[in-house]
Formats: sequence, C-alpha cells, structure tokens
Amino acid sequence: MAQLRAKWPDVEIWLRGDSGFCRDDLMSWCEDHNVEFVLGLAKNTRLKDEIAAELAAAQKPFEDTGMAARVFKDFRYKTRKSWPRTRRAVAKAEHLEKGETPRFVVTTLKPDAFAAQALYEDIYCARGDMENRIKDCQLDLFADRTSTAAMRAHQLRLWFSGLAYVLMTALKRIGLKGARLARAAPGTIRLKLLKIGALVTVSVRPIKVAMASACPYAQEFAQAFERLRRAAA
Repeated sequence: MAQLRAKWPDVEIWLRGDSGFCRDDLMSWCEDHNVEFVLGLAKNTRLKDEIAAELAAAQKPFEDTGMAARVFKDFRYKTRKSWPRTRRAVAKAEHLEKGETPRFVVTTLKPDAFAAQALYEDIYCARGDMENRIKDCQLDLFADRTSTAAMRAHQLRLWFSGLAYVLMTALKRIGLKGARLARAAPGTIRLKLLKIGALVTVSVRPIKVAMASACPYAQEFAQAFERLRRAAA
C-alpha cells in the first residue's frame, strides 16, 4: 500500500466484494489505511427486522402491479460481538414473484456522496460486470490454466493472459469501436476475427494477406487493422 500511495498519492482506492469479504479485520484495515469499501453484508434476523417497514412498502406495489418493486434504506449497523464500531449499511428491500428478497451492503462511502439506491445499484451491483471481465480472462484467455508443477510457470501464464486481455481490450476500444464485435467476448473475437484462414504472400517489401471473399468479418478486420495502424503512427 505504501508503494501505491507513493506512486499515486491522489488516487482513491476502493475495495468492492461480496459478503465473503465482510470481515472486521479487513474493514478495519481499510478504515485505518484510507481505503473505501463497499461489501455485501449477509442477512440475518436483526437486519431483516431493521427493514420490516420497507419490505412491506415494496410488497404493496408488487401486489398492485405484479411488477418487481424495491425500496432502499440507509441506516447505521453494528454486530453484537464481531464489530468494534458502528458502520453505514444500505438495504434493498425488494419484492418479486418469489417473495421478498432483502439485500444488504456495508460501506465507508458517505451518504452525501452516494445515496442508498445509487450506492447499491451503481456501485455495488457493478461488481457483477467486473466478475464478467474476470471470466473473460479465465474462460477465453486461459488465465485458469494450472497444469504445471511450478508456481513460477503459473505466474508466467497469468502474465501472458493479462497481457492478452490488455491487447484484446485495446482492439475493442480502438479497432472495433462501433463495429458488431465491439461488445463481444474475447473468445468470440478470437474465433471470428483472429482465428481465420488467409493466404499470406511475402515479397521484398509488402506483405499481403488475402482473405476469402466469403469471410463474414472481412470488413471489420480491415477496419480494425487500419484504425490500429493509425493509432500506432
């Protein structure tokens, strides 16, 4: 942490995770080191009692319309034994067809900066999209390969996967902006744009790549190549 602070003294550091990370030693460390956190908070009887009115308020519009309804609450919470201090908690009291589905988070972020609904929907729930990016690395870029006996080899593979992710992200951001594949997963881009057959002719100066006339993504390939070429110039 000291090295990060020395390199980027003005950068805010946030920790976001599910309820498995909601432990006092981790939260206390964050509070002592000026690290903001937004963590899932496992529900219990006390928490559900805290939002009983909100759960009832969400049930009424659901019964009237049949559509999911949610009400948010901002409150202070402290466990009976494990937490030494009171912390800010945010609750989502939601009623669906299957019944009430309360969810809770605990955070250091202040209410005047992030209201309860924005904190939950825009900050905490964005964790799901980050998990999708991790899955991109694991499933499409082979970051989960651990088939060797040496930890150094595993680390090297992880570096390669990380580099591949950076390159793939740059390809999507620069080369494929506005194209059909701009929002595709890395595996889809690799299959449709990179892992294709072509005839490569090398002469004294030029290198020609002849793609099949029936290639469905030939236009995207040419467009991405030209954009990347201009960006590197």
